[in-house]
Formats: sequence, C-alpha cells, structure tokens
Amino acid sequence: MLILYETPAGYALFKVLKEKKLQKVENIIEAFSSEDSASKVVTLQAFKKFKDTKDALLANDKLIKGLFPKTLKKFLEKNAINDEVQEKLAVSDKKLGKVINSDLGIECVHGKTYDEIFRGIRSQLDHLVTGLTDTEFKTMTLSLAHGLSRYKLKFSTDKVDTMIVQAISLLDDLDKEINNYMMRLREWYGYHFPEAGKIITDNLVYTRVIRKIGMRTKAVDTDLSDVVTDTIEKDVKDAAEISMGIDITEEDETFIMNLADQVLELNDYRDSLSEYLKNRMNAIAPNLTLMVGELVGAKLISHAGSLINLAKYPASTIQILGAEKALFRAMKTKHNTPKYGLIYQASMVGSANGAIKGKVARTLAAKCSVCIRVDALGESEETEVGEQCKDYVEKRIKYLENANLNNNVGGGFKKPHARAESRPSNGGYDGGNDFTLGGNLPRMNQTFVKRRNDQ
Repeated sequence: MLILYETPAGYALFKVLKEKKLQKVENIIEAFSSEDSASKVVTLQAFKKFKDTKDALLANDKLIKGLFPKTLKKFLEKNAINDEVQEKLAVSDKKLGKVINSDLGIECVHGKTYDEIFRGIRSQLDHLVTGLTDTEFKTMTLSLAHGLSRYKLKFSTDKVDTMIVQAISLLDDLDKEINNYMMRLREWYGYHFPEAGKIITDNLVYTRVIRKIGMRTKAVDTDLSDVVTDTIEKDVKDAAEISMGIDITEEDETFIMNLADQVLELNDYRDSLSEYLKNRMNAIAPNLTLMVGELVGAKLISHAGSLINLAKYPASTIQILGAEKALFRAMKTKHNTPKYGLIYQASMVGSANGAIKGKVARTLAAKCSVCIRVDALGESEETEVGEQCKDYVEKRIKYLENANLNNNVGGGFKKPHARAESRPSNGGYDGGNDFTLGGNLPRMNQTFVKRRNDQ
C-alpha cells in the first residue's frame, strides 16, 4: 500500500512496509513513537518538491477546491502506477481520492485508521523526508500560509459586501456631520443676516447664497440668478437692506465662508459616495436594490454584517431588522411587538396606508428574503426575480388598499346574525316565542309539560 501525503514543500509518496501492523490504532501510535520504529513501518518512495511559493499556492488551492493538479497527476503517473501490481493508495481527502480513481484508475482508501497513519507521519516528517531541513520546511510552511491568506482575502470586484458596509456607514456619518455644520452655519451667519434663514429653507441653497453674498451689504450688487429664483433673489436683497442683524468683521466673514466651503465639499463628496453606493449595490445585490432601493438594501446588509448573513435570516427577522430594542422591550413588558424595522424606510411601506403598513411590511420582507438569497447564492446578475417579486408586492398593496377602502365605505357595520334577522323588524313584541302550556311548543317542551300533568 502507498500513502500520498501533501506537505507545504511538495508531494510525498510513502510505501508501507508492514501493512498488518497498521491495522489497529494502538499499533499505529506505537509504530510512530520514535524515528527508528517509524522508518521500519513506512519508507519514502518519491518526493516532488515545489519550485516556489507560487507553485505551492496554485497546487494547494486546487486541492482545497477538490481539483486534481497537473503536477500531482504527473507525479502519481510516474511513481504510483505499476504494470505488474496495482497497489492501493491512501489519501487524506475523500474528494481527492474519487478524482484520482476516476482519472488514473488507482484504488484509493481513506478512513479513521488511515487518519492515524497520517498523524503519525506528520509527527516524524522531518526524519522520513530526506533532503529537507527543518528550517527550510518551516520557512515554506510560513510562506504558503501567508500566500493562502492573501489569496482568500484578495479583492474581488463582483461580490465584496464589505465595501457596501463601509460606504453606508460613512454615508450616515456624513449626514450627521453635514447637519451639524449647517446648524452651526445658520446660527453663526444668522447673527449677521437672520432674515436669510427664513427666506431660504433649503440648506444647500442657503449655503451657496451666503457663499456668494458674504456680508449682507454686498447682497444688492450680487447676482444670485444661478442659485435661486428671481422672487427669492428680490426678497433676499430687500431683506438685506433693512436687516436687524449685527455687523461682522472681515475676519468673521473669512471663517464663516470657510465653514460654508466645508459644507459644500462634504455635500459634493456625499453625492459621489451615493453614486458609488448605487453602482456597488446594483452589482452585488441587484434584486434587493430593485425591491427596496440601494440605501435601504445597504442598511440591511450593514446591519446583518454581510450579504451571506442576511441571506440566512428568515423573512420575519428581515421584517423587524433594526428594531431589536423595541422587540425585546415589547417581549419583556408583554406588549405588542414591532411590525417593521429598517424596512419601514422603503417607499412601498412608507407610502402605504397606516392600516395596512404591517401587512405590506410582512409581504415585502418575504419577497426581499427571496431576492437576497438569489443575490447571495445565485450566479446570474439579472433582475428577473426582483421584477417578479416587486410586481407581486404592488398587486398585493392594491388589493389591501381596495379591501380597506371597501370596509371604510361600508361604515364598519357587520352583517347581522341569523337570530337577529329572525326578530321583528318593527322592534315590537313577538309572542310566538313565549313559553305557554297551550301554545305550539317545541317537542322537548311538550314532553316536559305532559310528564308534569301526569304527575
């Protein structure tokens, strides 16, 4: 019997000298307890050394994927195949054994007993493999470990959801910073020109206007036609002439203008980041993006940690993802649990009627779960599944809205019970239901009255 052992330095092929001795685990442990006993049980028949770290990395990558490297195939054809007697080959990987058997016709064996043999060879590998020093073997092992780590963590332009997580987190931080800067800018410039903040409500337009005006005394001679409408421009110039704000120095104006520049730069960067996030979401999760949009989809991925983790969640978890505190508080206090979390920010749920928001969120979460699994585990980048799911959700929303509208039009009155319909419509007294001795009684009541008269 032969033993194929893969090492970071190359392929080793051992020949078993005493096969009967290795049939029990106790004997295997005893056989590999020392160098001399190990050399009496197995001996090195052939060794194929890798050329460099790149060669070792490519070979081990194929072995991890269950493929058959060309170097290993040539090595076995040269040293393991014999025309006279075909020996068995012990391998550590079951998938590799099947590939070797199908390609070369070599009978491969594996199991717990052979795992102990591999463990014993590993303990005495330095002495069984000749021509390879301990220092050289450790160096090649470390190089191969670093190479495999870099190979697994390499940048892929197709399925990298970590970029989505970082982008959406940065986008949230930018929104907070821009809001803080705008609040400070409105308050600071408001001391000088308070009327401008009431006339211009949009933050970005307000920043561009004060960046062009500077001190309010320059507003009359400043052209604002490329920033605001003619009506707002006239109102701003009129307000600047009668403003009640305090006067500021040129140094104050410089720092205020620098703050306005910072707001504009952050806003431009946010726009570019939003476009980048949109492109990445369309590449990584196109079906989910079609259902809820890139922002909500990115927040769901970020909250779950990765697209694969999100694909493992059931629809009920996706529905309340982001409302964990409210969920646990409701469970602790035995109140009603929340109906939606981050998915509430989707346009389908937000625009729905308040009475059907919970049902819409449940339906949308169920279809989003299907789209997420297609994006995470599927190979196609088409949005056919997302289009079908979105069409289903839209039809469901229309049905729920019509059903809710019909209930409201009916005034909320329920159909009267059958007993209520049998009562007189005029609200008068019905004497036919009275219990009388001479009346037309039910059969059970007549029997009761007869027995009573007989007594």
